[in-house]
Amino acid sequence: MTTVEPTMLESVDILKIMQLLPHRYPFLLVDRIVEIDGDRRAIGLKNVTANEPHFQGHFPDYPVMPGVLIIEGMAQTAGAICQLATGGTSKSIVYFMTIDGAKFRKPVVPGDCLEYHVVQAKKRGNIWRFDCSAIVAGNKVAEATISAMLVAPDAG
Repeated sequence: MTTVEPTMLESVDILKIMQLLPHRYPFLLVDRIVEIDGDRRAIGLKNVTANEPHFQGHFPDYPVMPGVLIIEGMAQTAGAICQLATGGTSKSIVYFMTIDGAKFRKPVVPGDCLEYHVVQAKKRGNIWRFDCSAIVAGNKVAEATISAMLVAPDAG
């Protein structure tokens, strides 16, 4: 019987994430990616802090992380592992294509450590589909299915 070696990577820090994705503060919503298994699954981490600019207006007396930013964080985690699947040296850009079945269950507030769990549901060519969950302290706070496409920038 043959054994297959796992393709787990330790983690990807913020400097590597910035090489993989074009996003920058305040729109880079992943601090670290851990438990990476090729382009099949990973967990992205975001430490939510009170000094983030969206909390000035959402909401001043009760800061709640906007749901669209939680979805974006899941998409960025998925995009980073798509880039890693190409060896992490691709000049391609990951484009967010679809969101399906988004649900928000609990508010995410400053002080929370937000985990983005992304699991590949399907891959066809340069298009990936991921089942995603956002988790805080073991509780699911949001979920969605997203798809992304890896595209080479125009040469001319």
